[in-house]
Amino acid sequence: MLYKLEELTDFVSSFLETGGDVLYIIAFVLIIMWTFIIERIWYHGFTFPRESRKMVAQWTSRNDLSSWGAHRIREAWISQSKENLNRYLILIKTLVSICPMVGLLGTVTGMITVFETMATHGTGNPRLMAAGISMATIPTMAGMVAALSGLFVSTRLEATARTKAEQLADRMPRH
Repeated sequence: MLYKLEELTDFVSSFLETGGDVLYIIAFVLIIMWTFIIERIWYHGFTFPRESRKMVAQWTSRNDLSSWGAHRIREAWISQSKENLNRYLILIKTLVSICPMVGLLGTVTGMITVFETMATHGTGNPRLMAAGISMATIPTMAGMVAALSGLFVSTRLEATARTKAEQLADRMPRH
C-alpha cells in the first residue's frame, strides 16, 4: 500500500513538473471549486431537508394560513430557502469557467518555452522542443478536465436546488 502511494506521489509530481507552474494554479482552483461543490452536496442532501421539515412544521402549526400577512411570510420563507439552496452556485460556475482560461495560459507559456528553445538551440533538437510542447498541452487538458468535472456537477446542483425549492413550496400549501 505504501509502495502504491509512493508511485502515485511520483506520478503526480512528474505530471506537475511536465505541465509547468500553471498546473499548480489549476490544482488550486480545482480544490476550491470542489470544496464548494462538496459543501453544496452536503447542504442539499443533509442540512436543507432538516431545515425544510422545520419550516413546513412551523407553517402548518400556524393558526393563520390564508391572510395577506401569512402569504407574505410563506413567500419570504420560500425565497430565503431558494437563496440558501443556490448559495455558492455562481461562484462554482465562475471557478468552472476559470479552469479552461488558466489552461490556456499554460498553453501560451508552454509555447513561449518552445519558441525560446528554438531561438537558443535551433530546431535541430526535437527533444528540447518536446518539453515545451508538453508544457503547452498538459495544462490545456487539465483545465478542460477540471472544468468538465465541475460543469456536470454544478448543472446537477442547480437542478436539485430548483426541485427542492418547488417541493418546499408544494409542502407549504396556501389556504
